[in-house]
Amino acid sequence: MVSFEELLDAGVHFGHLKRKWNPAMAPYIFMEKGGIHIIDLHKTAAKLEEAAAAIKQIAKSGRKILFVATKKQAKEIVAEKVQAVNMPYVTERWSGGMLTNFPTVRKAVKKMASIDKMAADGTFEQLSKREKLQITRQREKLEKNLGSIAEMTKTPAALFVVDVAKEKIAVKEAHRLHIPVFGMVDTNSNPNDVDFVIPANDDAAKSIAIVLDVITKAIAEGVAEKKSDKDSDGRETKVSSHNKPRKSTRARKGDGSKDDAPAEDNVENN
Repeated sequence: MVSFEELLDAGVHFGHLKRKWNPAMAPYIFMEKGGIHIIDLHKTAAKLEEAAAAIKQIAKSGRKILFVATKKQAKEIVAEKVQAVNMPYVTERWSGGMLTNFPTVRKAVKKMASIDKMAADGTFEQLSKREKLQITRQREKLEKNLGSIAEMTKTPAALFVVDVAKEKIAVKEAHRLHIPVFGMVDTNSNPNDVDFVIPANDDAAKSIAIVLDVITKAIAEGVAEKKSDKDSDGRETKVSSHNKPRKSTRARKGDGSKDDAPAEDNVENN
């Protein structure tokens, strides 16, 4: 887990101006210095560890965590780190209803897929220059708005938000669907809107990066443990079935019948 010194070096403790504070953040504020609130890093470390443990279990279960960070200083950091653990993320404008009206989002994803299919089967080349331009622009707009959530087939198991004040619409939608929210909460935000509060500076790139490091590592560990458990189950299945042929052999001696060959599943890729 990240150390107190590492959090300090990354500037995680710097809050907002005192006059901009949210009183609900009082339990996480250590002191005020030069008109700026200083976050208690001991509480940050504890809360970060708690959030990482919970998010690890979600990843281990095979479910998805959707990351939301549309502020400039967080976009590239989130895209890079979250993409590495194969989780969906939104770094452009949050479109209202992205969670609460998820079927509509899936329609947009299907539209994007149909355009890709046109390009693959040669249909796109048969269109006029103007039509090609219109469809290309439509595809680019869909890609920008949907981002990596195009891979989501159902609503996420959790939401991770950088700056809960800025992403309040996403947070509200998660609440309506009873989706737990993990979030970096600065001194100007309301921690009561978040299920797993990580009191931290949500404006500095270094602060965002160090928190995302811990969270994405926890996700990677959860996914690895899930794979390890799956492999173990597979080995146990093979061992437990190892003695079955003996019984079949004895049966064959009595009636001369043959075992059926194992059937293969047919998988159709749409």
